[in-house]
Parts: sequence; C-alpha cells; structure tokens
Amino acid sequence: MTNNFVFETDLATKKIHVVREFNAPIEKVWRAFTDPDVLEKWIAPKPWTAETKIWDFTVGGISLYAMVSPEGQKHWVYAKFTAIENGSAFSTTGMFCDDDGNPVTAGPKSYRDTKFSSIDGNKTKVDMVITFEEESTIKMFVEGGFKEGTTITLNQLDELLA
Repeated sequence: MTNNFVFETDLATKKIHVVREFNAPIEKVWRAFTDPDVLEKWIAPKPWTAETKIWDFTVGGISLYAMVSPEGQKHWVYAKFTAIENGSAFSTTGMFCDDDGNPVTAGPKSYRDTKFSSIDGNKTKVDMVITFEEESTIKMFVEGGFKEGTTITLNQLDELLA
C-alpha cells in the first residue's frame, strides 16, 4: 500500500503541510493521535521514547510529554488544545518549554490543525497544517530535521496500526 505522504514547506506563509494516509479505519488512527498510551508508542523516533506527563484532551486542556533519549535526556513538547471535533479534527497551540516542561509563553508559538478523513472504506487520511508565528522558528524546524523525524514517526505509526 502506498501511504501518499506529502510534506510541503512554505517559508513565505510560515506553514508546513503534512498529509499521510494509513491503512486503518479512522477510529483506530484517531485513537493513535488522542490516547497518550498509544501515542507514546510511535511519536518519538526510535531509539528515543516518549513519556507523558499531562494529557487533558479537552478544549483548553494541555498535552505535555517528553521525548527521552536513550541516555535519559528529555526534550519537552507542550501543546494547548484549542478546538476538538471528536473523531475528525483537533487544533493546538504549541510552545517551547523549559527543562521541567513549563511553557515559555513569551516565546514563539505554532498552530497545528489536524484533520482525519475516511477514504476508500477502511483507510484514513491525516491532514496537518502547522503555522508558525516567526520565520526563524519554521526555519529552525526545517533545518533541524522535522521532515525526517515526521517521516520516521508516521512510519512507526503505520507499523503499529498494522
């Protein structure tokens, strides 16, 4: 099966557009993105792991997890849920964090819209648009291997869903 992976960067509009198809029903893919126990199994590129500290999947709630290196070093990922359409879409505002996972609210932000749609009966398309406030932030993501990391983690999700 082809996964129809799309990764487009537009520095002029400060957006990254990611589309990926999965050979699994929408309910299963939705759960993989919204259940922290499942999310931890694929969201960190191996050999890294993920460790959830806070998961409040409600509008206004937050997600806080660490990507943990094999040596135990933690890189925190913070997002606030701004919209949820159960089973089909959610939006977040992402911020950088300190070493304890506290958001740096005065720092740069990104906005992510993630939509799920059922295709060909038993497949799912995930469509993400990430918009950055600062050009320097999108450049840091692009130059820091975000495409490669995204490719690895979505492939890991494919394996998990199989």
